[in-house]
Amino acid sequence: MAREGNLSAPTRHPIDWKGRDYYNEEATFHEMERIFDICHTCRRCVSLCGAFPTLFDLVDESKTQEVNGVDKKDYWKVVDQCYLCDMCFMTKCPYVPPHQFNLDFPHTMLRAKAIKFKKGEVSTAEKFLASTDVHGQLAGIPVVVQVANAVNQTKLARRVMESVAGVDQNAWLPSLATRRFRSGTPAAKATVVRDGEKTPGKVAIFATCFINYNEPGIGLDLLKILDHNDIPYVIVEKEKCCGMPKLELGDLDSVNASKEANIPVLARYAKDGFALLAAVPSCALMFKQEIPLMYPDEPDVQLVKDAMWDPFEYLMQRKRDGLLKVDFPVPLGNVSYQIPCHGRVQNIGKKTEEMLKMIPGTTVNTFERCSGHAGTFGVKKAHHEQAMKIGKPLFKGMAAMKDGSKPDFISSDCPLGGHHIAQGFEVNQLGTPELLHPLSLVAKAYGLK
Repeated sequence: MAREGNLSAPTRHPIDWKGRDYYNEEATFHEMERIFDICHTCRRCVSLCGAFPTLFDLVDESKTQEVNGVDKKDYWKVVDQCYLCDMCFMTKCPYVPPHQFNLDFPHTMLRAKAIKFKKGEVSTAEKFLASTDVHGQLAGIPVVVQVANAVNQTKLARRVMESVAGVDQNAWLPSLATRRFRSGTPAAKATVVRDGEKTPGKVAIFATCFINYNEPGIGLDLLKILDHNDIPYVIVEKEKCCGMPKLELGDLDSVNASKEANIPVLARYAKDGFALLAAVPSCALMFKQEIPLMYPDEPDVQLVKDAMWDPFEYLMQRKRDGLLKVDFPVPLGNVSYQIPCHGRVQNIGKKTEEMLKMIPGTTVNTFERCSGHAGTFGVKKAHHEQAMKIGKPLFKGMAAMKDGSKPDFISSDCPLGGHHIAQGFEVNQLGTPELLHPLSLVAKAYGLK
């Protein structure tokens, strides 16, 4: 018997990307039509992103005002608006598995993106933009990195990038680091491993492309926090991009290549009793959810999944083990903090907020709304203005604390999302609070900065 809504916890099915019909366009369109019809009659997700308003406009403007009146070629307009944030699945949709409607909008969009990629309909520029290990290779090269950063900030270069690579000339772009995180990390000060009831006592850091090539300071602040709490750490011996940018393109073969490079290495650390930490939520999510769903029967993949932690998930569990120092001599004042989408999808609760609220003299105002950046989506010419529009309610909300005062800091676990928020503050003239990653805020509160 059908029932409205779903009272059970959402369940993800494996991604059958090697299945016989996965790349069958007709079968995929049939499933999209089924899902779109359910979405059209519900419309709870209309405020999340551009995918749902696009779908509903197509339906409302069709001759039948039903999904059957929409030209299937226009389904691609909906697909292109989805950036796989997973918020519809995790927070809005009452019809996700185990409900009998079995609705998984993001992974259906992923299937369509994979078909589009296989058909050769993804541009070279988009492929390059998603190749973080490629354009990160200039990081850390003396003189070259300074020249590259200077050129990338000129109006002429940005106009060329817009016309050639489709990167909006007004979008914030990260600079390359003068020294890569992986080549500049100090050895851990702690040598004694103290396992807790809930946590391993030693940590292996998966650097992530962004921290390695762009903002190593965030990673170094994480190491300072681990040192301060007497937690031995190592940097993962070698790593490749987690694969999230390629997943967003539907390039599943490249995701497979990343998995083949990373999982054997990470599994060795997991088997040796290390907690695996990745300080970018999207990267942690790849190992916690997407790769395990693509390879549900591979033991090492599941082992890595179980060993992977968000840094604040790990730190707050150390506190529950009685092994985290809670002396914070430096107050932070007002902190306006955003939980990024890929942090929420991990189902770990508000662990970053919990830790920030332990800091004396600190008021934390937390927001659970998408910034609109969504990986490469927010920097593309085709989507940048829309990304700023999606994030505008968040920007305005973060501009004031609950008592009406202004924030001293704005912060997000997603570094790219944080910079998008900062740009939103600038564009909308909402003030100039300092942008700091939550790990950097905690390092500051510990008196380590």
